[in-house]
Amino acid sequence: MTPPALQIFAGPRALARLAERGLRPEDMQLIPAAAGGPKGLILGPLDQFIFGEWLANSSHQVHLLGASIGAWRMATACLARNAQQTEAEFARLTHDYVNQRYDSLPGKSPTAELVSRDFAAKLAQCFGGREAHLLSHPRFRLHIFTSRGRHILGREGRLRTPLGYAGAFAANLLSRRALGGWIERVVFSGPGAVMPVPLNDFRSRQVTLDAGNFQAALLASCSIPFWLKAVQDIPGAPRGAYWDGGITDYHLHLDYASMAGEGLVLYPHFQRQVIPGWLDKALKRRHQSSAFLDNVVLLAPHPEWVRSLPRNKLPDRQDFQHYSDDVPARAKAWLRAIAESQRLRDEFAQACSQDSVAALPL
Repeated sequence: MTPPALQIFAGPRALARLAERGLRPEDMQLIPAAAGGPKGLILGPLDQFIFGEWLANSSHQVHLLGASIGAWRMATACLARNAQQTEAEFARLTHDYVNQRYDSLPGKSPTAELVSRDFAAKLAQCFGGREAHLLSHPRFRLHIFTSRGRHILGREGRLRTPLGYAGAFAANLLSRRALGGWIERVVFSGPGAVMPVPLNDFRSRQVTLDAGNFQAALLASCSIPFWLKAVQDIPGAPRGAYWDGGITDYHLHLDYASMAGEGLVLYPHFQRQVIPGWLDKALKRRHQSSAFLDNVVLLAPHPEWVRSLPRNKLPDRQDFQHYSDDVPARAKAWLRAIAESQRLRDEFAQACSQDSVAALPL
Protein backbone atom coordinates (compact mmCIF):
# COMPACT_ATOMS: atom_id res chain seq x y z
CA MET A 1 0.00 0.00 0.00
CA THR A 2 1.39 3.39 -1.00
CA PRO A 3 1.81 5.66 2.05
CA PRO A 4 0.22 9.10 1.92
CA ALA A 5 2.37 12.05 0.93
CA LEU A 6 0.74 14.38 3.45
CA GLN A 7 0.31 14.19 7.20
CA ILE A 8 -1.98 16.55 9.10
CA PHE A 9 -1.07 17.36 12.70
CA ALA A 10 -2.97 19.57 15.10
CA GLY A 11 -2.79 20.96 18.62
CA PRO A 12 -5.55 20.01 21.11
CA ARG A 13 -7.91 22.88 20.31
CA ALA A 14 -7.39 22.47 16.58
CA LEU A 15 -7.89 18.70 16.80
CA ALA A 16 -11.33 19.21 18.33
CA ARG A 17 -12.32 21.74 15.65
CA LEU A 18 -11.21 19.48 12.80
CA ALA A 19 -13.15 16.55 14.22
CA GLU A 20 -16.24 18.72 14.63
CA ARG A 21 -16.31 20.56 11.28
CA GLY A 22 -13.29 19.63 9.18
CA LEU A 23 -10.92 22.04 7.43
CA ARG A 24 -12.70 25.30 6.68
CA PRO A 25 -10.96 28.34 5.17
CA GLU A 26 -12.99 30.76 7.29
CA ASP A 27 -11.44 29.23 10.43
CA MET A 28 -7.87 30.09 9.42
CA GLN A 29 -6.76 33.44 10.80
CA LEU A 30 -3.01 33.15 10.34
CA ILE A 31 -0.51 31.33 8.10
CA PRO A 32 3.17 31.06 9.14
CA ALA A 33 5.95 30.24 6.66
CA ALA A 34 9.24 28.87 7.98
CA ALA A 35 12.82 29.53 7.01
CA GLY A 36 14.61 26.50 5.58
CA GLY A 37 15.95 27.42 2.16
CA PRO A 38 15.21 24.95 -0.66
CA LYS A 39 13.02 22.80 1.61
CA GLY A 40 10.31 25.40 1.14
CA LEU A 41 10.13 24.62 -2.57
CA ILE A 42 8.02 21.52 -1.99
CA LEU A 43 5.28 23.72 -0.53
CA GLY A 44 4.73 25.53 -3.84
CA PRO A 45 1.79 23.40 -5.03
CA LEU A 46 0.16 23.68 -1.59
CA ASP A 47 0.65 27.47 -1.66
CA GLN A 48 -0.98 27.65 -5.08
CA PHE A 49 -4.05 25.77 -3.86
CA ILE A 50 -4.37 27.48 -0.47
CA PHE A 51 -3.95 31.06 -1.69
CA GLY A 52 -5.40 30.67 -5.15
CA GLU A 53 -8.44 28.45 -4.60
CA TRP A 54 -9.15 27.46 -1.01
CA LEU A 55 -9.02 30.82 0.77
CA ALA A 56 -11.10 32.30 -2.06
CA ASN A 57 -14.06 30.55 -0.41
CA SER A 58 -13.83 32.97 2.52
CA SER A 59 -13.64 36.75 2.87
CA HIS A 60 -11.91 37.45 6.21
CA GLN A 61 -8.51 39.00 6.91
CA VAL A 62 -5.58 36.59 7.10
CA HIS A 63 -2.15 37.36 8.58
CA LEU A 64 0.86 35.96 6.71
CA LEU A 65 4.06 35.58 8.75
CA GLY A 66 7.31 34.62 7.06
CA ALA A 67 11.05 34.29 7.62
CA SER A 68 13.64 33.82 4.87
CA ILE A 69 12.14 31.75 2.01
CA GLY A 70 8.92 31.84 4.03
CA ALA A 71 8.88 35.63 3.74
CA TRP A 72 9.44 35.32 -0.02
CA ARG A 73 6.54 32.86 -0.25
CA MET A 74 4.17 35.05 1.75
CA ALA A 75 5.11 38.19 -0.19
CA THR A 76 4.42 36.23 -3.38
CA ALA A 77 0.93 35.36 -2.11
CA CYS A 78 0.25 39.07 -1.65
CA LEU A 79 1.03 39.84 -5.30
CA ALA A 80 -1.92 37.87 -6.65
CA ARG A 81 -5.61 38.71 -6.71
CA ASN A 82 -7.06 35.53 -8.24
CA ALA A 83 -6.24 31.85 -8.76
CA GLN A 84 -4.62 32.32 -12.15
CA GLN A 85 -2.30 35.04 -10.87
CA THR A 86 -1.49 32.97 -7.78
CA GLU A 87 -0.40 30.02 -9.87
CA ALA A 88 1.74 32.25 -12.10
CA GLU A 89 3.42 34.08 -9.23
CA PHE A 90 4.34 30.92 -7.34
CA ALA A 91 5.57 29.34 -10.59
CA ARG A 92 7.88 32.34 -10.97
CA LEU A 93 9.16 31.95 -7.42
CA THR A 94 9.92 28.29 -8.13
CA HIS A 95 11.70 29.11 -11.38
CA ASP A 96 13.78 31.89 -9.83
CA TYR A 97 14.81 29.85 -6.81
CA VAL A 98 15.55 26.62 -8.66
CA ASN A 99 17.70 28.38 -11.26
CA GLN A 100 19.84 30.37 -8.85
CA ARG A 101 23.40 30.49 -10.10
CA TYR A 102 26.34 32.27 -8.48
CA ASP A 103 29.43 31.99 -10.63
CA SER A 104 32.80 31.67 -8.92
CA LEU A 105 36.26 30.31 -9.59
CA PRO A 106 36.48 26.51 -9.99
CA GLY A 107 36.51 24.84 -6.58
CA LYS A 108 35.68 28.09 -4.82
CA SER A 109 32.44 29.11 -3.13
CA PRO A 110 30.92 32.40 -4.29
CA THR A 111 31.58 35.33 -1.98
CA ALA A 112 28.88 36.72 0.29
CA GLU A 113 29.13 40.01 -1.58
CA LEU A 114 28.40 38.29 -4.90
CA VAL A 115 25.49 36.26 -3.54
CA SER A 116 23.93 39.30 -1.87
CA ARG A 117 24.27 41.41 -5.01
CA ASP A 118 22.77 38.81 -7.33
CA PHE A 119 20.03 37.81 -4.90
CA ALA A 120 19.02 41.44 -4.36
CA ALA A 121 18.82 41.84 -8.14
CA LYS A 122 16.56 38.76 -8.33
CA LEU A 123 14.19 40.15 -5.69
CA ALA A 124 14.14 43.50 -7.47
CA GLN A 125 13.15 41.79 -10.73
CA CYS A 126 10.33 39.97 -8.97
CA PHE A 127 8.93 42.67 -6.69
CA GLY A 128 10.32 45.95 -8.02
CA GLY A 129 7.56 48.47 -8.73
CA ARG A 130 4.95 46.18 -7.16
CA GLU A 131 5.66 46.87 -3.50
CA ALA A 132 2.63 49.13 -2.95
CA HIS A 133 0.42 46.65 -4.79
CA LEU A 134 1.31 43.70 -2.59
CA LEU A 135 1.13 45.74 0.61
CA SER A 136 -2.41 46.85 -0.27
CA HIS A 137 -3.82 43.34 -0.65
CA PRO A 138 -7.50 43.50 0.35
CA ARG A 139 -7.26 40.48 2.70
CA PHE A 140 -3.67 39.48 3.42
CA ARG A 141 -1.56 41.26 6.04
CA LEU A 142 2.15 40.63 5.56
CA HIS A 143 4.71 40.35 8.38
CA ILE A 144 8.40 39.83 7.50
CA PHE A 145 10.70 38.51 10.24
CA THR A 146 14.33 39.65 10.45
CA SER A 147 17.13 39.35 13.02
CA ARG A 148 18.92 42.55 14.10
CA GLY A 149 22.39 42.32 15.62
CA ARG A 150 23.05 44.05 18.94
CA HIS A 151 26.29 45.39 20.46
CA ILE A 152 29.22 43.73 18.65
CA LEU A 153 26.80 42.41 16.01
CA GLY A 154 25.39 45.90 15.44
CA ARG A 155 27.75 46.29 12.48
CA GLU A 156 29.12 43.60 10.21
CA GLY A 157 32.87 43.01 10.19
CA ARG A 158 35.50 40.41 9.32
CA LEU A 159 36.26 39.72 13.00
CA ARG A 160 33.29 41.08 14.90
CA THR A 161 30.70 38.98 13.02
CA PRO A 162 32.21 35.54 13.79
CA LEU A 163 33.03 36.64 17.34
CA GLY A 164 29.51 37.96 17.81
CA TYR A 165 27.89 34.80 16.52
CA ALA A 166 30.14 32.69 18.73
CA GLY A 167 28.81 34.67 21.68
CA ALA A 168 25.24 34.34 20.42
CA PHE A 169 25.67 30.57 20.09
CA ALA A 170 26.98 30.28 23.65
CA ALA A 171 24.18 32.47 25.01
CA ASN A 172 21.56 30.41 23.22
CA LEU A 173 22.91 27.25 24.84
CA LEU A 174 22.06 28.79 28.21
CA SER A 175 18.58 29.89 27.17
CA ARG A 176 16.71 31.21 24.18
CA ARG A 177 15.99 34.46 26.02
CA ALA A 178 19.73 34.95 26.59
CA LEU A 179 20.17 35.03 22.81
CA GLY A 180 18.23 38.31 22.91
CA GLY A 181 21.29 39.97 24.38
CA TRP A 182 23.03 39.49 21.04
CA ILE A 183 20.25 39.45 18.45
CA GLU A 184 16.69 40.74 18.52
CA ARG A 185 13.63 39.90 16.45
CA VAL A 186 12.43 42.76 14.24
CA VAL A 187 9.13 42.19 12.45
CA PHE A 188 8.27 44.41 9.48
CA SER A 189 4.48 44.57 9.23
CA GLY A 190 2.37 46.05 6.46
CA PRO A 191 0.67 49.42 7.02
CA GLY A 192 -1.80 49.22 9.89
CA ALA A 193 -1.17 45.51 10.42
CA VAL A 194 -1.09 44.74 14.13
CA MET A 195 0.73 41.55 15.05
CA PRO A 196 -1.98 38.97 15.74
CA VAL A 197 0.15 37.12 18.31
CA PRO A 198 2.16 38.46 21.27
CA LEU A 199 5.93 38.74 20.84
CA ASN A 200 6.87 38.70 24.51
CA ASP A 201 8.55 35.28 24.25
CA PHE A 202 11.73 36.92 22.92
CA ARG A 203 13.28 40.39 22.64
CA SER A 204 11.27 41.96 19.77
CA ARG A 205 10.39 45.10 17.85
CA GLN A 206 7.72 45.80 15.25
CA VAL A 207 8.37 48.22 12.38
CA THR A 208 6.07 49.43 9.61
CA LEU A 209 6.71 47.77 6.26
CA ASP A 210 6.25 50.11 3.31
CA ALA A 211 7.25 50.46 -0.33
CA GLY A 212 10.46 52.22 0.69
CA ASN A 213 11.86 49.48 2.91
CA PHE A 214 10.20 46.35 1.52
CA GLN A 215 13.12 45.25 -0.67
CA ALA A 216 15.66 45.77 2.12
CA ALA A 217 13.50 43.96 4.68
CA LEU A 218 12.91 40.96 2.41
CA LEU A 219 16.59 40.75 1.48
CA ALA A 220 17.52 40.91 5.16
CA SER A 221 15.04 38.16 6.01
CA CYS A 222 16.82 35.92 3.49
CA SER A 223 20.42 36.92 4.38
CA ILE A 224 22.03 33.87 5.96
CA PRO A 225 25.10 34.91 7.98
CA PHE A 226 28.40 34.29 6.15
CA TRP A 227 26.51 33.20 3.00
CA LEU A 228 25.15 36.70 2.36
CA LYS A 229 26.06 40.12 3.68
CA ALA A 230 23.96 41.71 6.39
CA VAL A 231 21.60 44.48 5.31
CA GLN A 232 22.63 47.66 7.11
CA ASP A 233 20.32 50.37 8.43
CA ILE A 234 16.96 49.51 6.87
CA PRO A 235 14.89 52.68 6.31
CA GLY A 236 12.31 53.29 9.02
CA ALA A 237 13.89 50.75 11.38
CA PRO A 238 16.51 51.00 14.16
CA ARG A 239 20.04 51.28 12.78
CA GLY A 240 22.10 48.13 12.68
CA ALA A 241 22.91 44.94 10.81
CA TYR A 242 19.94 42.80 9.79
CA TRP A 243 20.20 39.11 8.97
CA ASP A 244 18.01 36.12 8.19
CA GLY A 245 14.74 36.03 10.13
CA GLY A 246 15.34 32.33 10.73
CA ILE A 247 18.11 33.08 13.23
CA THR A 248 15.58 34.19 15.82
CA ASP A 249 12.55 32.44 14.31
CA TYR A 250 13.62 29.42 12.28
CA HIS A 251 10.14 27.89 12.20
CA LEU A 252 8.18 30.69 13.91
CA HIS A 253 7.31 28.77 17.09
CA LEU A 254 5.20 31.68 18.39
CA ASP A 255 2.46 31.97 20.99
CA TYR A 256 -0.38 31.28 18.57
CA ALA A 257 -2.61 30.03 21.41
CA SER A 258 -2.84 33.62 22.72
CA MET A 259 -4.21 34.91 19.41
CA ALA A 260 -7.47 36.78 19.92
CA GLY A 261 -10.66 35.03 18.89
CA GLU A 262 -11.39 31.43 18.02
CA GLY A 263 -9.47 31.33 14.75
CA LEU A 264 -6.96 28.63 13.88
CA VAL A 265 -3.46 28.72 12.41
CA LEU A 266 -2.80 26.83 9.17
CA TYR A 267 0.88 25.93 8.94
CA PRO A 268 2.12 24.37 5.67
CA HIS A 269 5.52 23.06 6.78
CA PHE A 270 8.20 20.70 5.52
CA GLN A 271 8.45 18.70 8.77
CA ARG A 272 6.48 17.96 11.92
CA GLN A 273 8.83 19.76 14.35
CA VAL A 274 8.49 23.52 14.81
CA ILE A 275 12.00 24.56 15.91
CA PRO A 276 12.18 28.01 17.57
CA GLY A 277 15.48 29.42 16.26
CA TRP A 278 18.21 28.53 13.79
CA LEU A 279 20.70 28.01 16.62
CA ASP A 280 18.30 25.47 18.15
CA LYS A 281 18.65 22.97 15.29
CA ALA A 282 21.05 20.78 17.28
CA LEU A 283 19.18 21.22 20.59
CA LYS A 284 16.65 18.40 20.37
CA ARG A 285 15.03 19.39 23.66
CA ARG A 286 13.73 22.53 21.94
CA HIS A 287 12.09 20.61 19.10
CA GLN A 288 9.08 19.51 21.15
CA SER A 289 5.57 20.79 20.73
CA SER A 290 4.31 23.32 23.28
CA ALA A 291 1.14 24.99 24.51
CA PHE A 292 1.86 27.76 21.96
CA LEU A 293 0.66 25.37 19.23
CA ASP A 294 -2.73 24.54 20.78
CA ASN A 295 -4.69 26.02 17.85
CA VAL A 296 -2.29 25.08 15.04
CA VAL A 297 -3.08 22.80 12.08
CA LEU A 298 0.25 21.72 10.61
CA LEU A 299 0.68 20.14 7.18
CA ALA A 300 3.87 18.12 6.70
CA PRO A 301 5.19 15.54 4.24
CA HIS A 302 5.15 11.89 5.28
CA PRO A 303 8.71 10.59 5.93
CA GLU A 304 8.14 7.68 3.54
CA TRP A 305 7.19 10.08 0.77
CA VAL A 306 10.31 12.15 1.47
CA ARG A 307 12.45 9.04 0.99
CA SER A 308 11.01 8.66 -2.52
CA LEU A 309 12.50 11.99 -3.63
CA PRO A 310 15.90 12.49 -5.29
CA ARG A 311 18.71 11.61 -2.87
CA ASN A 312 15.97 10.33 -0.50
CA LYS A 313 15.43 13.75 1.05
CA LEU A 314 13.89 17.17 0.58
CA PRO A 315 15.82 19.73 -1.45
CA ASP A 316 18.21 21.53 0.89
CA ARG A 317 21.17 23.88 0.96
CA GLN A 318 23.66 20.98 0.91
CA ASP A 319 22.62 20.39 -2.69
CA PHE A 320 24.57 23.49 -3.70
CA GLN A 321 27.77 21.72 -2.60
CA HIS A 322 26.70 18.29 -3.84
CA TYR A 323 26.01 19.43 -7.40
CA SER A 324 28.61 22.21 -7.33
CA ASP A 325 28.65 23.93 -10.74
CA ASP A 326 26.25 21.42 -12.29
CA VAL A 327 23.24 23.72 -12.02
CA PRO A 328 21.13 21.73 -14.54
CA ALA A 329 21.50 18.54 -12.44
CA ARG A 330 20.52 20.36 -9.25
CA ALA A 331 17.57 22.00 -10.99
CA LYS A 332 16.43 18.65 -12.41
CA ALA A 333 16.43 17.04 -8.94
CA TRP A 334 14.60 19.95 -7.36
CA LEU A 335 12.00 20.12 -10.12
CA ARG A 336 11.31 16.41 -9.74
CA ALA A 337 10.73 16.89 -6.00
CA ILE A 338 8.41 19.83 -6.71
CA ALA A 339 6.48 17.79 -9.28
CA GLU A 340 6.06 14.98 -6.75
CA SER A 341 4.79 17.48 -4.18
CA GLN A 342 1.64 17.90 -6.26
CA ARG A 343 0.48 14.97 -4.15
CA LEU A 344 0.63 17.19 -1.05
CA ARG A 345 -1.74 19.62 -2.74
CA ASP A 346 -4.11 16.89 -3.95
CA GLU A 347 -4.30 15.15 -0.58
CA PHE A 348 -4.91 18.44 1.26
CA ALA A 349 -7.67 19.33 -1.21
CA GLN A 350 -9.24 15.91 -0.58
CA ALA A 351 -9.08 16.46 3.19
CA CYS A 352 -10.74 19.86 2.79
CA SER A 353 -13.74 18.19 1.13
CA GLN A 354 -14.50 16.12 4.24
CA ASP A 355 -16.94 17.12 6.97
CA SER A 356 -14.59 15.81 9.65
CA VAL A 357 -10.81 15.38 9.65
CA ALA A 358 -8.92 13.04 11.95
CA ALA A 359 -5.52 14.67 12.43
CA LEU A 360 -2.51 13.44 14.38
CA PRO A 361 -1.60 15.10 17.70
CA LEU A 362 1.05 17.76 17.19
